[in-house]
Amino acid sequence: MNILAIDTSNRTLAVGIQADGRALGSVMINIKKNHSVTLMPAIERLFEAVRFSPEQIDRIAVSAGPGSYTGLRIAVTTAKTLTWTLGAELVGVSSLETLAANAKGTQQLIVPLFNARRNSVYTAAYRWEKGQLKVVLAERYSGLAEWLKTLKEQKEPVLFIGETADFREQLEAAFPQSINDFPEWDLPNAQVLAALGAKRAPLSDAEVHRFLPHYLKRVEAEQKWLETHPNQGNDDYVEKV
Repeated sequence: MNILAIDTSNRTLAVGIQADGRALGSVMINIKKNHSVTLMPAIERLFEAVRFSPEQIDRIAVSAGPGSYTGLRIAVTTAKTLTWTLGAELVGVSSLETLAANAKGTQQLIVPLFNARRNSVYTAAYRWEKGQLKVVLAERYSGLAEWLKTLKEQKEPVLFIGETADFREQLEAAFPQSINDFPEWDLPNAQVLAALGAKRAPLSDAEVHRFLPHYLKRVEAEQKWLETHPNQGNDDYVEKV
């Protein structure tokens, strides 16, 4: 199976091509860029570099959230468009799971973090069991202090990965020596995303049409509007991965 993986869920842009489980090539850009401008040129350059044709792609794996609202929309819209154009399959993979899967083999509780602003995070907790990454604590949008309290209740060693620099003092105060020492683990890896996507059942045509990013929280303007219009909300505003 030939897989194109796409992740623009946060600052990093990561794309990769995998053929029958073999990594052919990847592009990663970890500086603040306009993903709407840089994503398609990056994909095109990658196809050229590995001498692969878009028509050879069987499946597209996209990082579907949580993360940046704009970044998620860009990745999901691009993935859906390519799915329809190429007649390929589509699978969505959690951006938190993709990050956690970088830390393969660790015995600690793996806790990926994305900065959701105002000392809040998008996060979850995972553990490797018999070679499989298992969810221990489900994805959530949480205040950092509340999340650290929840992790303390697990009573086990923790490994934080992702955007830890933004919270380093608080993390180290709660869990000394818990921050990842491998910088590459803090960034989404397109080949890891492709490998996870290879194990998922593809979405049906109807599911592809309905597929939306998994935001975990509403945009601030929408939330404020709902606070003054309590009967106008729709709890099913996102399609979960």
